[in-house]
Amino acid sequence: VEAVILDHAEGRGFCAGGDIAMLRNSALNDGGVSGRKFFHDEYQLNHQMFTYPKPIVAFMDGITMGGGVGIAQPAKFRVATENTRFAMPESGIGLFPDVGGGWYLARIGGRIGQFLALTGARLDGAEALWTGIATHYVEHAMLDDIKARIAQHPDRIAGILAEPTGTPPEAKVKANADRIAKHFASDSYEDILASLDKAVEAGDDWAAKERDTLGTKSPQTCKVALRQIATSAGLTDFADNMAMEYRIASRVLLRPDFAEGVRAVILDKTNDPKWDPATPEGVSEDLLDAIFAPLPPEEEWKPL
Repeated sequence: VEAVILDHAEGRGFCAGGDIAMLRNSALNDGGVSGRKFFHDEYQLNHQMFTYPKPIVAFMDGITMGGGVGIAQPAKFRVATENTRFAMPESGIGLFPDVGGGWYLARIGGRIGQFLALTGARLDGAEALWTGIATHYVEHAMLDDIKARIAQHPDRIAGILAEPTGTPPEAKVKANADRIAKHFASDSYEDILASLDKAVEAGDDWAAKERDTLGTKSPQTCKVALRQIATSAGLTDFADNMAMEYRIASRVLLRPDFAEGVRAVILDKTNDPKWDPATPEGVSEDLLDAIFAPLPPEEEWKPL
């Protein structure tokens, strides 16, 4: 094996994520045992890909969300197209941006990682390239040729992808980068909301849209994500990040918001989750401490 190509079968997505319904079923029916096993094995795969010594090329052509991010981001070469739709939408279902999300989001500049984690905003291919989430941009029509050439010459991946492969449009998120950096500057969720509220009062339509979006998200998830990203920013070993995320996953899986969020957004599609706690103020530091606390030694996550 000289290189690995990650591609998708026919359809509209690279990978839309894990089996959320199965995880909810585990939370409700087996105390989270099978759900934790799923997370444990998935995170081992994420870590194995991150540390894999040979080049990986991920073609993020289409939906790349949740678990799809976890297998795309460890790749040395991450190729976006005009079809790319990148997101970490977990705040809408009461989960959290896992599969290494803390690590990757913490390393995007300008607080864009925090913005993506809280709002679940979708980025297109040009935006993925501009933020560094993607390393290259290739027009969809050129993919088959690019893949064939990489398969023939796996020692020339960088050169092949460096050739003209289409010009991405302007990254739309760039126009709001200053707003994102300003309003999402704090690691306090309450401070972020207050900053947006102030801008809304001043007539900022963008702030009003993002403030409304945050009003639909799990306060617990938003606070967890901010602490997760802040903690990950100080880590130097990806394995330590995954161990932290496994602790979070083990607790959040059994918290009320996850089962309720999946019910409202994915199963019933009523989009009316009743979060518990219902407000940011209700998500105490003690609750966050419990979610992030070490597991018993025999239950801690370890890499393969």
